[in-house]
Amino acid sequence: MRYISTRDNAAPAMFAEAVNLGMVPAGGLFVPEYIPTINFESLVNESYQKTAVATLTPFMDGFNKEEIEACVNEAYTSESFGIPEVVRNVAVDDGRFHILELWHGPTAAFKDVALQIMPRFMQYSKAKCGDDVHTMILVATSGDTGKAALEGFKNQKGISIVVFYPHGGVSEVQKLQMTTTDGANTRVVAVRGNFDDCQNGVKALFGDEALINEAAKRGIKFSSANSINWGRLCPQIVYYVRSYLDLVNTKKISYGDDVDFCVPTGNFGNILAGYYAKMMGLPIRKLICASNRNNVLTDFFNSGIYDKNREFHRTMSPSMDILISSNLERFLFEMSGRDAGKIVDLYDSLSQKGSFSVDADMVKKMTAFIEGCWIDEQTVLETIGAIYREHGYVMDTHTAVAVAAVQKSKTDVPVITASTASPYKFSADVLKGLGIAAEGDEFESVEKLSHTGAGAVHRAIEGLKEKNVLHDRVIDILEMRETVRGFL
Repeated sequence: MRYISTRDNAAPAMFAEAVNLGMVPAGGLFVPEYIPTINFESLVNESYQKTAVATLTPFMDGFNKEEIEACVNEAYTSESFGIPEVVRNVAVDDGRFHILELWHGPTAAFKDVALQIMPRFMQYSKAKCGDDVHTMILVATSGDTGKAALEGFKNQKGISIVVFYPHGGVSEVQKLQMTTTDGANTRVVAVRGNFDDCQNGVKALFGDEALINEAAKRGIKFSSANSINWGRLCPQIVYYVRSYLDLVNTKKISYGDDVDFCVPTGNFGNILAGYYAKMMGLPIRKLICASNRNNVLTDFFNSGIYDKNREFHRTMSPSMDILISSNLERFLFEMSGRDAGKIVDLYDSLSQKGSFSVDADMVKKMTAFIEGCWIDEQTVLETIGAIYREHGYVMDTHTAVAVAAVQKSKTDVPVITASTASPYKFSADVLKGLGIAAEGDEFESVEKLSHTGAGAVHRAIEGLKEKNVLHDRVIDILEMRETVRGFL
């Protein structure tokens, strides 16, 4: 198994090389040269760890069984995730509607599932590539990736990490999680702008030859921990597999029965992992792509036109406040029949005009198993309240976007909804949905929420307010390059 570029502008790479590079240096993303198929039924009674080894192995040529098992077993521990099963399915009605809690990891977000194992991939990959050059990870975050990446790479030998987040565009809890991060190799910077500005800025740094050469002279190279890095995306396939098999194991379904997955979506990485799971043989009928008011993806799936030239909204689900969904490129590569020339044309148009369009045949192909749906802010609050009253379940704002999309979809098969963050990360807005006045700061809301049946305060938030802020730098977008130069 080698990895090729979506734009056919790089030599095929082994897994270790793709992880080590992060993204294709000349632009484009690495994708597997083919999608392997697996008999997942044999894993029904296995642990998350065993499922992960079986699912990841076909993608990891160049790694032996012991190395893959070491990565998995070091990443997915009860100490790191708080529960032995790593992720948890919760039935909230008669068994046809399930919420997949992906947020039990150390930072209370689904990103932990990938970012606890990715640093292990990278350490092995550096060694396999004979790479003793210091790696500087550059990350743009809309809220959750930043802290999960910081936690995963903190104090890793030979690696440092710089995280850029939109100033005023994340919750107070998300901000403090990042800015209180210790570790000698961590840097966190707020950028005056939105997530797309941060993401575009980081992509520009990866393409800045002068900066790359300057870093090289100092014995440093750049890489990524965003889901543009295949090593970040592929571990997410595992929880689709495990959640389906858990329903089989608990007799909610029989193996081979179709299910739908609904995923709150911003950068398109999480739902793309579901697509790969489907193509590998998991019986997924449909993927519901749930968006908030920044509904560029919903419009694309409905019309075939992707247009980022629109108003940007700051919402109560900030990790989805994105207008340029980077991982859509991988999906379009597959939908175009792996036509790299087509991808170059589409993304040249996006770069030059801020939009592109695909033909009716591709729209038909996509919407055969992808359903786009967007949810307004009032419906998010109403959904939080309704699910709590009817089922006693408390969920965060991103999960509520997805649950509302399921209700709007009226699907007729069992649905698994990805819950991407603990409700304690967005406690003030969750309280509003529950009809409880949110007074004071977010941490007073955390305390109030703990009395509603939301369960114990997640360990990532407990005591966060008392931690010292170690990163307080705020810059303009155009200062990102010089900021990184200073970190060199």
